[in-house]
Amino acid sequence: MGRGFLFILLLIALPAAAQIYKYTDANGNTAYSNQPPEGVKAQAVELPPLNSVETQSSGKPAPEANANEPPHRAYEVLELIGLPTNEALRANNGTFTVNVLIKPRLQGPHLFRLLLDQQPYGQPGNIPTLQLVNIDRGQHSLAVQVIDGETVIQQSPTVTFTVQRVHKP
Repeated sequence: MGRGFLFILLLIALPAAAQIYKYTDANGNTAYSNQPPEGVKAQAVELPPLNSVETQSSGKPAPEANANEPPHRAYEVLELIGLPTNEALRANNGTFTVNVLIKPRLQGPHLFRLLLDQQPYGQPGNIPTLQLVNIDRGQHSLAVQVIDGETVIQQSPTVTFTVQRVHKP
């Protein structure tokens, strides 16, 4: 084995904060050690800082390295269905239901959470039919999130729709 290879092995085996010493052994070979040998002139070797990678122990997925890459998707399909987008939704009392199309089906501890006008609406649940009650007339946006506790796993595309209600004086 070459001395350069042994030097690299020595660097890998030592803790990041260890000091390396270079000296000439009794046979005239250049040698490296993490402790200066006794009775021999040794020179401290300046090492560049080592690269390190911090591990993520939170259980959350690592952030995406490239913003141009699509995020990892837990579900192939996640979207709201049953909302008219080209005409007004007629809901005389502002109450209606929407359905979630999801593939594969909702997993383990995951729950659905509606976002009405970018704000969480109602209680999270695991049933893909969600009811909205007493929604004001006018234009609204709606999306559904799959959550695990407070962590958003995935969010559907936002659907914009208009609620039309009979207004009684």
